[in-house]
Amino acid sequence: MGWNTAKVFRDRNAGLYLSGVLVSGFGNSAMSLVAGIWVKTLTGSSSLAALVGFCVWLPTFAGPVLGTVADRVRRRPLLVATNLALAAVMTAPFFVRSRDQVWLLFAVMTLVGTGMVLTDAAETALVAAAVPDELRGDFNGLVLTAIESMKLLAPLAGAGLFTALGGPTVGLLDAATFVLAATAFGLIRVREAPPAARIRRAWTAETAEGARYLRRHPVLRPLVATSATAMMLAGLSSTATYAMLDAGLHRSPAFAGVLTSLQGLGSVVSGLTAGTLMRRLPERTLPAAGLALLAVGVLARATPWTPVVLGGSLALGLGLPVPLIAALTAVQRHTPPEVLGRVAATAGTVMYAPTGLALLLGAGMVASLDYRVQLLAAGTFGLAAATALTLTGRTTRTTAPTAPAGARPLPETEKADTA
Repeated sequence: MGWNTAKVFRDRNAGLYLSGVLVSGFGNSAMSLVAGIWVKTLTGSSSLAALVGFCVWLPTFAGPVLGTVADRVRRRPLLVATNLALAAVMTAPFFVRSRDQVWLLFAVMTLVGTGMVLTDAAETALVAAAVPDELRGDFNGLVLTAIESMKLLAPLAGAGLFTALGGPTVGLLDAATFVLAATAFGLIRVREAPPAARIRRAWTAETAEGARYLRRHPVLRPLVATSATAMMLAGLSSTATYAMLDAGLHRSPAFAGVLTSLQGLGSVVSGLTAGTLMRRLPERTLPAAGLALLAVGVLARATPWTPVVLGGSLALGLGLPVPLIAALTAVQRHTPPEVLGRVAATAGTVMYAPTGLALLLGAGMVASLDYRVQLLAAGTFGLAAATALTLTGRTTRTTAPTAPAGARPLPETEKADTA
């Protein structure tokens, strides 16, 4: 843990933001698992239980539109209001008593997914205003570490609470975490430009600006594409897990827990060190290295040797967060605040939407092909993409795009070639 990481913990705004992420992340992770268990318990249907996760993921496609909302209002009040609204939404599961009320869980989790996309866009913009630039790499790494840590702890706690006290109790717990997050965000001290000072046009025109800016920006475009590639590889790898355990390692499905824990450990280490590495390496070098490490981890899972597969799971955890942290930090650094919500939400859609498509593709490949074909193809593609990112960074002269209407001009330091 570097000196800047310690400075993040001492920064008031950063500490409050991390507190909000921790408590809301804990509640969301717990409820996301419990909702699936709850549906399975009431209906006996595995497909309906899986559909709950899809409901949380589906609003990702609406990212550009939701990002426009984040750019039309002050971000801190929006975060407070959204978290309080989600707290109210999470009281609805209290009324689920039989399979006839299961639709409430699907509606609630869809609204939670929508709120997560909206708050992600607002949080990205708020961080750019509230956290000093020199701390953002370390800060984003700590945020990802906090989220991954909650994914390891919260599902177990949620499942235990569901077994002991039932689903409504978990819903009320999630509601309480939203209230705590709203309180933490409300205490952040930041100056934001009045929304009236921003030029407003038609929704379609404003929404398109985020995608246009991202597509034309020579620094952001390859970093976001690299993150999307990383998420796609992770999705293809995860769908092969149980086939690998059965046909490759001859282990029980429960051994997946060991692999998940190792990957989580790698993510924590990566999140804590990413900020320091970003200050010492060129902007494209670190995400390329992270993608390459991820690809090596995927290839290791194609071997029949348990120690190599365990090492591959650790490599997956170490490599996957790096492109994501680098892309998020670059979006905050290179985007004018007036369009940051739209650009961040559009980037989120581009980065995370391939996950669902990769899960569908991977499920089909596992059913029809040897799992090693899937892993070898994904790993090889990842190495090729990492190589391409490195080589184009050395040869391409970059020019920043023109700022959208109503946005401040980009500083000269942001127009320079930073690849």
